[in-house]
Amino acid sequence: MTLFEFSRANCIAICTFLVPANLVLTSLTLALMGLARSPQLQAKVAAVVALLPAVLIMLHVYTWFAVGVVRTPTFILLLLSFICIGINTWGITHANSLVYLVRGLFSALKRVRV
Repeated sequence: MTLFEFSRANCIAICTFLVPANLVLTSLTLALMGLARSPQLQAKVAAVVALLPAVLIMLHVYTWFAVGVVRTPTFILLLLSFICIGINTWGITHANSLVYLVRGLFSALKRVRV
């Protein structure tokens, strides 16, 4: 069994693990950036770790594209991985601007009253 066949045969299990891992780790990156602790090494390490499930989802989707499966879930998973890769890469390369954005969103949420 090749890696491509394994990926397609175990799709539900792979996605059941990778989608929540991707969301939790990217959220952790955003939370650590929002805290803006000194040093920022902790947040950058979290961003690097969060790249792994995002890249794995992207590769998993490409195994489906290789056999011609083009459906809504593949595009949704691909979009999720691209967004998470973008956020985590932003956190690694331009941490200051991401910290500014996250802190601005946090302060805007504090002002909103229900």
